[in-house]
Amino acid sequence: MAAPVGPKKVHRYTYEFKIQAVRLSLHPEIQTQDVAHALDIHPFMLSKWKKDYREGRLKPAAAAAGFSLPKILRTPKRDPEKRALQRLVRQLEAKVEARTQVRALERKLAALQVEHDLLKKAIRFNIERRRRSSNS
Repeated sequence: MAAPVGPKKVHRYTYEFKIQAVRLSLHPEIQTQDVAHALDIHPFMLSKWKKDYREGRLKPAAAAAGFSLPKILRTPKRDPEKRALQRLVRQLEAKVEARTQVRALERKLAALQVEHDLLKKAIRFNIERRRRSSNS
């Protein structure tokens, strides 16, 4: 494998570019890796920019000048199939949770029934013992 010839190319990105990249990566339906790949930058660099943005070192000065996300990215797109699947997943999770609770309650009921039966036997035993001791 041949080594690259010449000096390594270093890119200098503007604050506007960095802020735009961070905003794209903060979008709920877009992953950081996808943004980094689309912008041809390393995901670690984008993560560093996100950290700088959170800590206030990367000032969104361009936002005051009217620079913002494209309209298509500002409002999340709703895919009916995706929403239906998410609804189905939530319903299934609710059913699983309900079934788990039912099983726990059934176990508790069984334990309480055993305890109740033992207490009834103990009460009967004590009543019989008192009768025997009072008759003698």
